[in-house]
Amino acid sequence: MTTTDHAPAATPARTLLPLIVPALVVGVGSSLLLLAVTELSDLLKNVLWDTLPKTVGVGPYSTLWIITMLTATGLAVGLVVWKVYGHAGPDPATMGLVDPPLPAAVVPSLLLAGMLALAGGVSLGPENPITASNIALAAWLGRKAMRGTAPDLWAGLAAAGTIGALFGTPVAAALILTESLAAKPGGPGALWDKLFAPLLAGGAGALTTVLIAHPTFDLSLPQLSGSRWGDLPAAVAVSSLGALVGLAAVYAFPYVHAAFRRLRHPVLSITAGGVLLGLLGALGGQLTLFKGLAEMKVLADDPSGWSSREFALMTVVKLSALTIAAGCGFRGGRIFPSVFTGVALGLGVSALVPEVHPTLGVVCAVLGVLLAVTRQGWLSLFTAALLASDPHVFPLLCVAVLPAWLLVTGRAQMQLHDDGTSLR
Repeated sequence: MTTTDHAPAATPARTLLPLIVPALVVGVGSSLLLLAVTELSDLLKNVLWDTLPKTVGVGPYSTLWIITMLTATGLAVGLVVWKVYGHAGPDPATMGLVDPPLPAAVVPSLLLAGMLALAGGVSLGPENPITASNIALAAWLGRKAMRGTAPDLWAGLAAAGTIGALFGTPVAAALILTESLAAKPGGPGALWDKLFAPLLAGGAGALTTVLIAHPTFDLSLPQLSGSRWGDLPAAVAVSSLGALVGLAAVYAFPYVHAAFRRLRHPVLSITAGGVLLGLLGALGGQLTLFKGLAEMKVLADDPSGWSSREFALMTVVKLSALTIAAGCGFRGGRIFPSVFTGVALGLGVSALVPEVHPTLGVVCAVLGVLLAVTRQGWLSLFTAALLASDPHVFPLLCVAVLPAWLLVTGRAQMQLHDDGTSLR
């Protein structure tokens, strides 16, 4: 008997075809929920940071207003976590990007807490609450519509649809899901059989977002104009520096979380976190507030507008704000603020060492920080490449990822067990 006799049979097309409609529905629905939450949080943000300060005669990004708004946001989110049914889900410090489905009843409080954090200037992104909400809703509605289906099916479709919508392309969803699917058994083609429906959901989610909102991660950085021999050691050094900077936050995370947990009440801990975020925002300035997507584009538009010291300050403030926000109980994701941290770090390195091209500095620093914070290799590589529409960065990133991965692999992660200890 040959080895091929033991290989499992390929999945027949008739098994995959019934997944097309559910995948399309979940993908489009995941994107629409993301867009709705983003739009509502942006409307609230305009009220809080434009209309309201003008009404009371205060500068919208003055020290007083930054501290006041982030403290108030902490109080509001704390009240949601304490009083609203579902309590905005489990402790976010124990949650990853893609987790098993939560009860659907948790979704309203989770989305409310996430929107308040986004609008209030907290240094967290929308990805974790949106992904968890889409997974919960897809699992709940999917099992009602197609009885007997496994929750994993709907979780995979919702995760893919949301990630595709977040990045505007299904490629990100496919790459991330391969990390969880690759270890599962199967013969030739088995991985693509498993990716068929999630990739369709990711494509539907991405296309919906692109057609409605036209998002882009491209920072319009200057082209490398061909690689030089000096770019290779620079790429390795910057990605390694980014990984070390990210690891500093990772190792501080359980101590920060433990300090806030000692307050023993969500209103106290999240409000205290809001006060600290307000002080950090006053120190780092307007660009270190919010999730960081629009703010990092401001940095990239005029890298010469800040000194290496100012970039270093923004790097430290943003990473500290991310650690505090995630540790005190705010609901939000860590990808977007991590990308801002990497952009500020990379531009700071380029400002300090002009021989390091700013594009090279940015993509390699983002790669290193994301590897440390998310421990997702494909996500980190893909996001870094997405920031620069320059084919010359791809081979450099493929080399730069290796030493950075050696620094982070096997170490603590920015996610905790229920007892407060770090995952590894």
